[in-house]
Amino acid sequence: MSSIRIDRDGPVATLSIARRQRFNSLDVETAQDLRKAGLQLSRDREVRAVILRGDGGVFCSGADLKYIAAGGDADVAYLSPEARPNPQGYGAVFKQILEYIHSTISEIRRAPKPWIACVDGFAAAGGLGLAMACDLVVASERSDFEWAYFKTGLTGAESTTFMLPRLVGFRKAMELVMLGPKLNAVEACRIGLINEVAVDVEARAKEIAVQLAAAPTTALAVAKRLLNQASQMERLEPHLDAELAELSRIADGPNFHEGLAAFLGHRSPQFGVE
Repeated sequence: MSSIRIDRDGPVATLSIARRQRFNSLDVETAQDLRKAGLQLSRDREVRAVILRGDGGVFCSGADLKYIAAGGDADVAYLSPEARPNPQGYGAVFKQILEYIHSTISEIRRAPKPWIACVDGFAAAGGLGLAMACDLVVASERSDFEWAYFKTGLTGAESTTFMLPRLVGFRKAMELVMLGPKLNAVEACRIGLINEVAVDVEARAKEIAVQLAAAPTTALAVAKRLLNQASQMERLEPHLDAELAELSRIADGPNFHEGLAAFLGHRSPQFGVE
């Protein structure tokens, strides 16, 4: 059964990540289904606005690290911090997942219609990247935003190193990447990471989507394309390729092995020089 759900209400479509038991993280199958749904909604002429959200008070926590630790096995209920290491590293499994997520992000930016991220709860790592890739981001008061890759010794992917300096400026982006603060919704809005904080975020996202669906579709599409050009979004896909290559490489190294073991063991990692 797919963990990706599509709901339609006239010209507004809502795409939900429905994997709350794993904090709406993405394994290969979920990432593949997300990409398929994103492609479908972006190219459906009857859909004039799309809402991207997560079930159960979580937006998305990025790639499923337990799934990756298991080497891609679907059933990881048995997994413990002492689980067998993967001598080949984890880059290949990451690459499988990220290729689909990156394709989804590219499709969101190319789509001739608005995408609205409806963030309720935390958006971390790839979840942050998916939110930033949308045209507008509305968040609930209880939402948090975190780059988070450094916690397991990773380099960043899912458009985060591309979008952050464009949204918040170079110096603030360096702070978010190197110091890794967790931002609440009010602070995220203040620095330009998101557009709005709403008491009822689902209702507000729907209100915005309905407004945009009633707008002149072609004019919005052209304006989005021009803003993409002004922001040099044509560089996004080569940058996604670079993010994928670097993260896959670092995921095969000892620091990610240590970071992953620490994550599974609920302890602080002890990183070394690679």
